[in-house]
Amino acid sequence: MFSSDRYKRGAHTVLELQYHFVWKTKYRYPILRGDIGLRVRELIRQICSEKEIVVVRGNVRSDHVHVLVSAPSHLSVSKIAQYLKGKSSHRLQREFPELKKRYWGSHLWSRGYFCSTVGAVTENTIKKYIEDQSDVPEGFKVWDEEKHVDLSTGPAFRPIVKPPSLDGGR
Repeated sequence: MFSSDRYKRGAHTVLELQYHFVWKTKYRYPILRGDIGLRVRELIRQICSEKEIVVVRGNVRSDHVHVLVSAPSHLSVSKIAQYLKGKSSHRLQREFPELKKRYWGSHLWSRGYFCSTVGAVTENTIKKYIEDQSDVPEGFKVWDEEKHVDLSTGPAFRPIVKPPSLDGGR
């Protein structure tokens, strides 16, 4: 059913979480060349290994980095970005003193990053699967709600009207 290499298994879980990250150098300076570019690649691999993150693919360009990673479920997207950008910046500036002259504020990377999830199943496939589970198109139905709710009264999710006593009798 599942490929043993692809999915991570826990006591009660089977999962695959992949993220595509992109971040750029501050001011888009093209400094990721030669020894610095090679060292960035090695640092990303080391940082990922320390956090049990698997690098699926990567590409270091002169002014930005692309990396596709497979991560454990306990790491949030923001934590992964924090580890990759923060640790790599700190280590690079320690190893290459010439970077401190250009980045005197100790910030090698720009403030933001791009991240997108990657999956083996398309969004349309998931939507179709969910829709096929229900008898109500475009709905959000509990599988046994007919046993507990009188469907003739309208939709299962209705707006709640505040009683007059809660809004000051207005």
